[in-house]
Amino acid sequence: MTNSSRRGITLAVVASTLFALNGTVSKSILESGLDSAHLAELRVTVAFGILAVVIAVKNPRAFSVRAAEWPGLLAFGLLGITFTQLCYFIAISHMDISIALLLEYTAPILVTLYWRYGLRRAVASSVWLGLALALLGLSLVAQLWGGFHLNVVGVMGGLGAACALSVYFVVGDRQVRAPFNRDPLSLTMWGFGLSAAFFAVVRPWWNFPWSTLWHPRTPAGLATHGIPVWVLCVYMIVFGTVLSFWIEMAAVQQISAAQVSVIALLEPALASIFAWIILGEVLSGWQLLGGVLVLSGVYVAERSR
Repeated sequence: MTNSSRRGITLAVVASTLFALNGTVSKSILESGLDSAHLAELRVTVAFGILAVVIAVKNPRAFSVRAAEWPGLLAFGLLGITFTQLCYFIAISHMDISIALLLEYTAPILVTLYWRYGLRRAVASSVWLGLALALLGLSLVAQLWGGFHLNVVGVMGGLGAACALSVYFVVGDRQVRAPFNRDPLSLTMWGFGLSAAFFAVVRPWWNFPWSTLWHPRTPAGLATHGIPVWVLCVYMIVFGTVLSFWIEMAAVQQISAAQVSVIALLEPALASIFAWIILGEVLSGWQLLGGVLVLSGVYVAERSR
């Protein structure tokens, strides 16, 4: 294994851990009364502001965008970032974090199917085994034998997040490579900036419920003193957004997007542990087995490439 591969794997693991903890933090914020769209708007807008300041100091030339880059940047920001955030927040506000992430992290299967049928690249027949395992796992998570037990809105949010995340991986991988060669930091900044512009139009800032940020929030597993929502938002933006996205895009520059998406499967497992400890969310034995099958299926499908 080369030094570049080691760096890429380490970065991807760190990013997955930050994303996993961020799920619990984000759900705590949502339970305070802030809705999914406003939370997504706050997240991308403040993150864009932070990254813009960093880039203005370190590499102001990164604000320059060639005409050929705009289609990819628009897809990355408006689809890959905006709808991954929004759909994910909708999902976790209606169901357990771990289940929402299992739905979202079927994205690598969509990437593999796009690789096969969109790009017409060769994939191993094991992709169908991976798809079958994932579908079987999701049926166990939903406990279909006793009727559909999952919230429909949450399921639609999770699947929407999966579609958006697949765009994020595919377009992000293309933008950091030739002929564009955009660095991960400025790519992340432009993605958040375009997403922030979208939310500013559909959810004007003068309608933002600022008073909610001062509400105390006490997660079930940390029943000591209430934590102001704005403190949770600071964590969500700095550690769960700016650093995690930056680190993940840096990982894509060291190893392939396919490898990063496989390592990202750590996120649902770690998130379920954090949600269990902090929020008291517990999955049944069948759902845990289903989660293992889903992640195994995604891994098998990704390896088929």
